[in-house]
Amino acid sequence: MSEIKALRKKATFTQESLAKELGVDRSTIAKWETGTSFPRAEMLPKLAKLFDCSIDDLFEPEQTDTAKTAS
Repeated sequence: MSEIKALRKKATFTQESLAKELGVDRSTIAKWETGTSFPRAEMLPKLAKLFDCSIDDLFEPEQTDTAKTAS
């Protein structure tokens, strides 16, 4: 789920600050970002709200403008 890492950085959260917002350990965020584990379903709306994106965006790689126009 490297998308979570990209979205986290775009939203200017550190792993520690995101973990605090969600009430989880920083290591949990690291596991999500490496694909070792995945967020529980109830975390998805919270993540989407914090990142100002849809739940689908959490799972889909961010497209560049070039990729969007080529589709």
